[in-house]
Amino acid sequence: MKIFYSEEHRKHFPPFEVFDGGKRVPYYENPERMDRILSALKKTDWAEFSEPKDFGLDPILAVHDKGYINFLASAWREWLASDPEVAASPEQNAFLPATFALRRKTRVPNALLGKAGYYIMDLSACIVEATYEASLASVNCALSAAEFISSSIVNRQSSAFALCRPPGHHAGRDYAGGYCFINNASVAANWLSSKGKAALLDIDYHAGNGTQDIFYERNDVLTLSIHGDPDYEYPHYIGFADETGAGVGLGYHKNYPLPADTNDTDYLSALDDAITMIKKFAPKYLVLSAGMDIFDGDPLGKFHVTGNGIGEIGKRIAELNLPAAIIMEGGYANEALGNNMVKLLENFK
Repeated sequence: MKIFYSEEHRKHFPPFEVFDGGKRVPYYENPERMDRILSALKKTDWAEFSEPKDFGLDPILAVHDKGYINFLASAWREWLASDPEVAASPEQNAFLPATFALRRKTRVPNALLGKAGYYIMDLSACIVEATYEASLASVNCALSAAEFISSSIVNRQSSAFALCRPPGHHAGRDYAGGYCFINNASVAANWLSSKGKAALLDIDYHAGNGTQDIFYERNDVLTLSIHGDPDYEYPHYIGFADETGAGVGLGYHKNYPLPADTNDTDYLSALDDAITMIKKFAPKYLVLSAGMDIFDGDPLGKFHVTGNGIGEIGKRIAELNLPAAIIMEGGYANEALGNNMVKLLENFK
């Protein structure tokens, strides 16, 4: 299997993030995640590593707002220029706002932290000096995977894995959130959609809010997300079952919000329904947002999906026999992360 990976991700390593209640903690979305996956992949006899190609900004701007991308490119530099204290010790700082725009549709969740976040928003998308460069390398990994499967379409089972960091599925057209800055999977799916219909299946524990926003009014990309119910889980305001698309996109998006403590059996039941929808849509390509935070014991998840369950998830998706670009998203149980990714990916080799 072709694996697209760039060392540029190491330059994005914020010194902290801010948890609920204002507590500073070490950044969960850290370079060790990639090291664990790389180590596990290098033990196989089927992982073939390649540097990503530089696709330029055009595929990114086809999905993201130009003003937003310009902000990502310049925010750190402008902040250093405006604050001498930060400039004196940049390695100890991360750029974060103190106020947030209230631009979500009205839906007040039940959870207290959800209500707080409804009025405040997100403190995990920390920007440091090379966040933008790392994000560009990450999305180029996704685009390289997309290009590979489109050029290998003679083999209907062709697949590639984009080992992306930072992840992307929480990034919307013009916003960052949940460790995500550029929506890697959406950029890849949009690029593929010019060559034929694409389905984007998100199996990350958290709802792919950015992906949903980007494709919500389109019918050339089917989007499906299986995740923790936003009534109790991040991102709280999007990912509900009654959100099914709008305009020409009505019926081309589906959420599978699942309860806490979801196990292998219940997860696979939702996956089977999603697979049925993909078959009905009959896409030419599949993009898989692969988050391993569904794993039992992940510090940012509440599911009880086992390693064997992850293997079965991979098996059932691979049985679609579609050219698949598999895009790395979340997963923070670092000790198990590499093995879990191998269990998923080995079904596509």
